[in-house]
Amino acid sequence: MTSKLLRIEHSPKLKGELSLHGAKNAALVILISLVLTKGKSCLYNIPQSCDVKNILLLLQQLGALVTINPATNAVEIDTSTIDNTRVSADLMQKTRASVLVLGPLLARYRSAEIALPGGDADLGPRPINYHIHNLRKMGADISTDGTFIKGSAHQLHAHSIILDYPSVGATENILMAATLTPGTTRIVNAALEPEVFDLIAILQKMGASITIQPPATLLIEGVKELKPVEHTIIPDRLEAGSLLLAAAITGGHLTLPQARAYDLEIFLMKLQEMGHNVTTGDNGIGITLQATNAPQAVSFKTGPFPGFPTDLQAPMMVAQCLAHGISTIEETVFEDRLAPHARELMKMGARIDIAHNKATIHGGLPLRGTMVHATNIRASCALALAGLAAEGVTYMSGLSHWTRGYQNLDEKLLQLGAKLSIVDDEHAVAYADSSIAAEKSL
Repeated sequence: MTSKLLRIEHSPKLKGELSLHGAKNAALVILISLVLTKGKSCLYNIPQSCDVKNILLLLQQLGALVTINPATNAVEIDTSTIDNTRVSADLMQKTRASVLVLGPLLARYRSAEIALPGGDADLGPRPINYHIHNLRKMGADISTDGTFIKGSAHQLHAHSIILDYPSVGATENILMAATLTPGTTRIVNAALEPEVFDLIAILQKMGASITIQPPATLLIEGVKELKPVEHTIIPDRLEAGSLLLAAAITGGHLTLPQARAYDLEIFLMKLQEMGHNVTTGDNGIGITLQATNAPQAVSFKTGPFPGFPTDLQAPMMVAQCLAHGISTIEETVFEDRLAPHARELMKMGARIDIAHNKATIHGGLPLRGTMVHATNIRASCALALAGLAAEGVTYMSGLSHWTRGYQNLDEKLLQLGAKLSIVDDEHAVAYADSSIAAEKSL
């Protein structure tokens, strides 16, 4: 049985104008937040990525009625039929975001039984102890046997929660649980990514009482019930960043009228430091990039928002491989996130030195097409972009990660002039399978 591969050829300068899909990372948690309501809600600009589809299946397993309009990317969810608080291991292991159902189930139904979540296994430890530890502080009785998490709560209690690290997932889980918890819950050192703000926006539409206080503190006054809503998901800043890098890497020109520049300020600053011409529209809406013909290497460190997004680190590494000079990238969010795509880029001719969570890139060397393997969502994007600039043909396996994270990104790149396609190539598949097997045996 053959597998699907992404076949990428050296491409001309990418040029054009594109619209953006809704933010995947906002859509996942916002879909889950509907568990807090009873009735029909309608969400718009929902991306049809595999991760999103798996969360929709999770909601259906709980008993919700889901109606999808793929032509308009609208989804209607009726939560009045939810009659189950257990999620199967099969669904939980398909996406990391599935753990976010724990807080809403405990808050509304006082019970939850979920398997440990899955997602990208190669990013290093991403413990859910922040979620469990702080929900226990709020009165939940939670146990785990290494496979399943079982929780119950006669009544959650408001509490002052101080996060050691501004974890996005923990912030979202605690925030959702607190909306139906009597009293005032305080989350200090909360994550304040744009996707968290979008969650706050829909929770407030539902009737939640949430106040944001400096520095990075959320105050949630619990209410008795939350009502169904209509809501439009914000544009995906990570899709925007990936497309801008595709244009930059190929020396092209791209306009994204919906992109919100204020969600990407440090990223855009780094593109400008490389020599690319970046302009933004009125009120920070809309981004246009005209690539330079002589990009200069820049260094950066990832971090929580408003720092450089960890999810753009991999494709930005490709840009540094092609730029003139030496750059360093320090990954502070996921400790093992550098090595997987760096190893594949080195197969293509890049010179990268890895020491713990820091990469040193000696830029300006030509990339050449070869067989590469993607092991997570953002690595798949990076390797595809590298293929656009590499001489010859690149075959990328691990295509499931590409479809998990993006909706039709290959089609958007084609619109800009990229040369790529999803193929069944038996020779390339055999090459990929033997290469992956050889790596695993080392």
